[in-house]
Amino acid sequence: MPSRQRPFIVEIIALLALIAAPFILPHLGFNPTTINRILIWGLVGIGFDLLFGFTGLLSFGQAAFFGTGGMFAAYLLTQTSFTNTIGAAIAGTVIAGIIGYLIGLLALRRTGIYFAMITVAIAEVFFFLEFNPLSAYTGGENGLPGVPPPNLSLGFFEFTFKSSWEMYGFFAFWYFVGLVIALRIVRSPVGLLLRAIRDNPLRAQALGHDIHGYKMTVFVVAAMYSGFGGALLGMLQGFMPPDAFMFHTSGEIVMQTAIGGAGWLFGPLLGATVWLYLSDLFQTTLELGATWKLILGIVFVLLVVFLRHGLVGAIVDLYKLIRPRPSALPAPAAPAVATAHPGEDTLLRRKSTASGTGPILQVTGLTKRYGGLVANSDIDFSVDHGELRGIIGPNGAGKSTFFKMLTCEVIPTSGQIIFDGRDITHLGVADACQLGLTKSYQINQLFDRLTVRQNLAIAALGELRGKFKLDLFKSVPKVQGLDSQIARTAKLVHLSDRLETPVSELAYGEKRRLEIGLALATSPSLLLLDEPLAGMSPQERVETVALLKSIAAGRTMIVIDHDMDAMFELVERITVLQEGRVLVEGTPDEIRNNAEVQEAYLGGIHEEAGAA
Repeated sequence: MPSRQRPFIVEIIALLALIAAPFILPHLGFNPTTINRILIWGLVGIGFDLLFGFTGLLSFGQAAFFGTGGMFAAYLLTQTSFTNTIGAAIAGTVIAGIIGYLIGLLALRRTGIYFAMITVAIAEVFFFLEFNPLSAYTGGENGLPGVPPPNLSLGFFEFTFKSSWEMYGFFAFWYFVGLVIALRIVRSPVGLLLRAIRDNPLRAQALGHDIHGYKMTVFVVAAMYSGFGGALLGMLQGFMPPDAFMFHTSGEIVMQTAIGGAGWLFGPLLGATVWLYLSDLFQTTLELGATWKLILGIVFVLLVVFLRHGLVGAIVDLYKLIRPRPSALPAPAAPAVATAHPGEDTLLRRKSTASGTGPILQVTGLTKRYGGLVANSDIDFSVDHGELRGIIGPNGAGKSTFFKMLTCEVIPTSGQIIFDGRDITHLGVADACQLGLTKSYQINQLFDRLTVRQNLAIAALGELRGKFKLDLFKSVPKVQGLDSQIARTAKLVHLSDRLETPVSELAYGEKRRLEIGLALATSPSLLLLDEPLAGMSPQERVETVALLKSIAAGRTMIVIDHDMDAMFELVERITVLQEGRVLVEGTPDEIRNNAEVQEAYLGGIHEEAGAA
């Protein structure tokens, strides 16, 4: 992403490259038709890169949208009186988007390999429809001949792009438009959330985002890019080929993106350049016959194996290697041990609640069964506004399952959860976060490929923008209140000097603080912390307990942890779970001296001390 000081540097470089290409590429052995095909495949690849490189959704079904958009545009231009090629291409793009939405309703119900397999099946279905039931409209095996070259009609003026280089200007223009649109999306809050979904979809959802809605959005956008590219291909070739629907079309899109590098937007263009150049070289120049596919396949494997991030990634890595390195910075000092100052916590706002007194959370008869296994049974639990509650219990006591039900990650088998006067028993985790109920995780759930600033931004955007918002062309820094929310959260968790650091480079203690910071950035009215001290050194524990005290001032919190000394020091009241049930509740002193707790949790120390 370009810096704020040079926001259009990528667009300027791309424009200059497109202007220079016709003067340079022919001397490298590229013919005009191949160059135009590169632009079309690069444009289609931009949409696929948004889907795969930025969102992590691997689709093998782009041929369905590529063929649908191209065939619809070709049908308008060859079988009707419609003559406006740009209008036909836009119509094909819209149809491809509609088809993408309908397919997304089915395909996006699954993730990973199952999503990919569904898209393969969808592509095969569309190939069958084109060759059989719809052959009267698509031409079947013959395709649709007679597609006119692109034209520009303004009523009083009409121009037809007939020569290859005239077409190049037409295709280059639309490639540049597609690139600019994609860059705007990538730089928008939606673009940041797409990367969050790619890295950790469940955490993005837990921070209050409708990840299904954003997946559907990028799926439709990618389908529209494919549909528009299909329409341009028909104009370039003078007919819409039937093989546009074939699986190898989707495969080529995937391979070109892998060669060029996913997640850069320029990767598909560079990958298409290499792919089409080698295809022409092996078939036409070297006349290798059918053997060209074998050799091209070997080249593809070698490129993917030795250039794991593609050609663009290799170029970026090389640039980082040879550029002057900044002088080494001293390692960040450990944060000073904080004390609880009520004024410090007011830096971060909290979601308003219906009442500032009485219970904020009430649980009645909460039970969770997994088949014959009862994880929690008939739990009654209540937390007041401003209370700092601890939950302890031996391993297997059901603490984690209980926490997951409170944050709506797991639906109870029976019972009721009332949060701030509202029944949230059957809500989703994103809805619970939007209401102000958020938790940090025992095992860090961060967005490792992003920076600390971007991690905090993802959390804050859920609170500032709501569950779902299509601000596709609004830059992230222009979201009102975002920068201040990030700065305040970073200050509170002692990460202000690490905002531009990739999360993968943080020390473990810093990652634990960031984990808490993500929950804080959502402005929760009730904060749940699942073993915030897990895996820390003694010094880190002391610092984190002090941090938690600072955070707790004026806030309602529930904390699970196995560090009994820290819990007794930190919380005001403790609930003890045993075998999925509430054993006892009380103040730290009452719990420390309770015989049942000593027997169940501390291994019978009470009896041993009495015997002595």
